[in-house]
Amino acid sequence: MGCSATQRVSDNANEIRGEARILSMHGETTGDKEVVTRAERIYDLAAGIHDQLPGLKDKTPAWMETIVWLAGAVVAVAVVIIFWQTGIGQAIRVAIGWIPRKKERDADLAYRMLDEKSPEDAREYVAARRASDPEFDAAWRRIHKKEST
Repeated sequence: MGCSATQRVSDNANEIRGEARILSMHGETTGDKEVVTRAERIYDLAAGIHDQLPGLKDKTPAWMETIVWLAGAVVAVAVVIIFWQTGIGQAIRVAIGWIPRKKERDADLAYRMLDEKSPEDAREYVAARRASDPEFDAAWRRIHKKEST
């Protein structure tokens, strides 16, 4: 069931040769020359199949190739998701120097806020963070609501 097509052809050719030998012996026993002649021809044809087998190549069905490609894509997406969720992806991005522009602007504003020569202060930093990051803004509002009640 799981073996290749060429293996199945080889196995069938072996069985045909075996059956041809049995038929040939039966023909010799009964004295029927026609049976013996035809059985030997069948045997020789099956042997010819074995001569041709090395030149054959198993072909993967198109549906199997599609499944292999889909499985590869699923594995690739799973690896990306795992990297993203565990933080390994961020470490790789930082290691290769790919930092998102949004994070660079945030770091630049924080640096300028801490610089005494710069006019930016903490209020401007918080305002910029709230404008650029919806999650930060939602957290800010939640904390501000708790503090005001």
